[in-house]
Amino acid sequence: MSQSLTIASWNINSVRFRIEIVERFLREYAPDILCLQETKVVDEQFPEGAFRQLGYNHQALNGQPMHHGVATLSKIPIRNITRHDWQANGEARHVGVELGGPLVERYGKPVRLDNVYIPAGGDVPDREENPKFGQKLDFLTRMTDWSQSLDTPTMLVGDFNVAPLESDVWSHKQLLKVVSHTPIEVEHLDRLQAAHDWVDIGRTFYPEPQRLYSWWSYRARDWAKSDRGRRLDHMWVSPELTDNVKSHKVLEDCRGWTKPSDHAPLISELVF
Repeated sequence: MSQSLTIASWNINSVRFRIEIVERFLREYAPDILCLQETKVVDEQFPEGAFRQLGYNHQALNGQPMHHGVATLSKIPIRNITRHDWQANGEARHVGVELGGPLVERYGKPVRLDNVYIPAGGDVPDREENPKFGQKLDFLTRMTDWSQSLDTPTMLVGDFNVAPLESDVWSHKQLLKVVSHTPIEVEHLDRLQAAHDWVDIGRTFYPEPQRLYSWWSYRARDWAKSDRGRRLDHMWVSPELTDNVKSHKVLEDCRGWTKPSDHAPLISELVF
């Protein structure tokens, strides 16, 4: 008998401030696993009780006050938690887990789930003028080295802060010199993808040149009407998991909820 597994990923932009829409999301969509980025809270103050009340008793946290932070909340057992410092500066931007329980038995080996929040990179796309941009590129390079060493089926999800394709942004021409869509960032992301032959789930289900966005700025008076979006959030899988992925969606309606994040959640279903 096959087993279905739903995994969601969402840059929540402060989990405590937006806990009400997180709870709404979990009640309405009920993913088996939720990966959050930009939680903005230390582990000791993470609202774990709210998640336990909804059945997410297995939690892997990597928090930081006021900035950054990631969390993976699961209904199914998780194990072997890792926290990589790919920026080499102590920022909490990654948490990885192995999915335990029946999934391991059905697949025959551990399946990893890595949740990452890649740095935004500041405003100026120049390493010399803007050290944050250099840190972002170095982060991607360290992730590339890590990808080359992977020897188990893995799902990589999170806010990558790069919109690589022309149809991933509202205007390719106008954003070519804007951080998140510059050629050098796209080049680094391409190297990361090639290092493990990662499969981009989003573009598997919504091939180019289809519009596919996950982020809309708070600056827009009417984000939906102007639709100046970018696809900053991604889900990738190891090649051997490709056939297991049965669906993928960007839940754009959540961007219009009360006190929304500027990111919409992604959700995918895998069947093993």
